[in-house]
Amino acid sequence: MSMANAVNILVRPITLADNPAIAQVIRQVSAEFGLTADKGYTVSDPNLDKLYQLYSQPRSAYWVIELNGRIAGGGGIAPLADGGEDICELQKMYFLSSLRGRGMAHELALRALAFAREHHFTHCYLETTASLTRAIALYERLGFAHINGPMGTTGHVDCEVTMLKPLA
Repeated sequence: MSMANAVNILVRPITLADNPAIAQVIRQVSAEFGLTADKGYTVSDPNLDKLYQLYSQPRSAYWVIELNGRIAGGGGIAPLADGGEDICELQKMYFLSSLRGRGMAHELALRALAFAREHHFTHCYLETTASLTRAIALYERLGFAHINGPMGTTGHVDCEVTMLKPLA
């Protein structure tokens, strides 16, 4: 095999130095899918440029995915704001087009769900938008079920798809 075809993918916990790169990935993917700040999507999150600090909180984690040494995606898990002690939220799952179709969203979601179980969450919640059909299909395959309306206080007012998964 030619070295030109070699692909190096690394999944690892976020570091402080990753903040600018993962924020740029989230902004780029959001723009690609029309997920604008005025609609309450992640790009409006005041912590977008401080994800390392945000996910350094108890019972929280965020992983970045490097593709050939450059951050090309990420995702995390944290307690659901105002959701009770036992409910976490799968958050900020964003992947550049160069990373899509490689199974990394599935792998990262499984890693996040394992972390949630280890930290004694009983359910995992998520919000997304109907236009992200591939993401919704992944969540359904992972055992997330559609629910009738939002839980907790996420601030994502235009995320019309809400889902919940028991972590038993």
